[in-house]
Amino acid sequence: MGMTLPMSRDLAPAGVRVMTIAPGLMDTPIYDPVGGAELKEHLIKTTVFPKRLGTADEFAHLVQTIAENSYLNGEVIRLDAATRLPPK
Repeated sequence: MGMTLPMSRDLAPAGVRVMTIAPGLMDTPIYDPVGGAELKEHLIKTTVFPKRLGTADEFAHLVQTIAENSYLNGEVIRLDAATRLPPK
């Protein structure tokens, strides 16, 4: 995240844009072997709004939007339903 802006400035003369996506809790098969539905329900309780895990389609849509909007550069976009996980 800290390298996004410096890299965008360094690569601008070459016409390269740099964006970072900081995903939150996304619904992927990684949760299935370690607790499945119970773990997902616990994680959903930590989200602010909407009260669910993110989807691959939502992530892909953000990537598409970034690619289509040529004015975006040097920014970190959080895709996390306003969730901030507490320290362990």
